[in-house]
Amino acid sequence: MHHFHHFGVPVKTKQENEIYREGPKVFATDPEDHPFRIEFLRFDKDSPVHEDVLNNPHLAFMVDDLNAALEGKNVIVEPFNVDETLRLAFINENGAIIELMQEI
Repeated sequence: MHHFHHFGVPVKTKQENEIYREGPKVFATDPEDHPFRIEFLRFDKDSPVHEDVLNNPHLAFMVDDLNAALEGKNVIVEPFNVDETLRLAFINENGAIIELMQEI
């Protein structure tokens, strides 16, 4: 089952309350702090994140089984653990960038 989690928007300017994440080299806001669940993302110039994620907004959904949700999909960011509680991946669904997230 898929449940909407947030809408991610790449930005070029510093945002209030952004947090830096080392791996993807991105400053991100917490979508749970925004009334419309928007996550603003400001990537470092040398971020290793796929260009589709760097340059396009994305929708994020929580899923029960990340591996099952990725079957047959165009995976552009392979699954990885954000921390000890969250695993995620990105797909490109006919031009729409989708983040799939699973609590672990």
